[in-house]
Amino acid sequence: MMTTLTRRAAMSAIAAVGLAAGFAAPSFAADLTFTMATAGSETDQRSVAMAKVFAPMVAGFADYKPGYNATMFAQGTELEAISRGNLTMSIASAQEMAQFFPEFSIFATGYVHQDAAHQVRVFNDALMDPFKKKAEDELGVKLLSVMYLGRRHVNLRQTRDEVNVQTPADLAGVNLRMPGTDAWQFLGAALGASPTPLAFSEVYTALATGAVDGQDNPLPTVVDKKFYEVTKQIALTSHLVDLNYIAFSKEVWDGLTAEQQLTVQRAADAAAAYGRLKQLDLENNLADFIRSQGVEIYTPDLAAFREHVQAQYAGSEVAATWPEGVLDRINALGN
Repeated sequence: MMTTLTRRAAMSAIAAVGLAAGFAAPSFAADLTFTMATAGSETDQRSVAMAKVFAPMVAGFADYKPGYNATMFAQGTELEAISRGNLTMSIASAQEMAQFFPEFSIFATGYVHQDAAHQVRVFNDALMDPFKKKAEDELGVKLLSVMYLGRRHVNLRQTRDEVNVQTPADLAGVNLRMPGTDAWQFLGAALGASPTPLAFSEVYTALATGAVDGQDNPLPTVVDKKFYEVTKQIALTSHLVDLNYIAFSKEVWDGLTAEQQLTVQRAADAAAAYGRLKQLDLENNLADFIRSQGVEIYTPDLAAFREHVQAQYAGSEVAATWPEGVLDRINALGN
């Protein structure tokens, strides 16, 4: 039986790191500027967590300057910007990491992570150490903490009568918007759809005009970006318990004092815990609102989806990049 991160556990995590480093900004001037680029909006829970929790905790020595909606750097270019020294931080997906290190695709595989608590256990386990070290040594990116994005579902612009999604076979011929990386495109195809690469900022218009048939995202993102205005149904496939990493410049990190490094790490963990709690709350409470907007929400044959998706990965070139035994170790950390 799956476990979830309880409110008490999440609040305890936030309180612990908050008391250790302090949420209030000290009065003296900051010496550094931490720039942070994200494709998410200012109201996205990840953005809110960074602004409300991370920024005040580092304010004693660093200003926090975010860029939302991919205005600072285009989506998918943030990690390169960090590597070049042009950006301090980003909220990076495992799929984006897999562009540089294919083995990261294991963390972007359908039906691998079980829930938010499982993500945290995996990230903090020793199995992640070689992944983190490679990112630091070869890309100059330090992964500070893991953020919970939510359970991704298939969201279509047609009514259910036109496309009744119960099994992967029902997605045949459906142009499903997915981000452009290989890991994302593979997942889209594994779901049974025809994956269409498209920048996140273009999704709403593409749905409105029929350039794509649907998209996949957690319910909070559907609401935040108002996709419910241009779609008719959501099949609760839960095909990916999605995550993001708080990615930080290793060069900037190495230039910090030990005390500053500790504060940055605590701030990242506190922001991740805060965002995780908020995202879980939203997931639990948004379905009724989305239904009130005329969108049908239903659960398809999850066993059929899980079996089909996992079969696509088995023996694939994607799975061949995974270090031996890591999948078993991830599963062992589950329930």
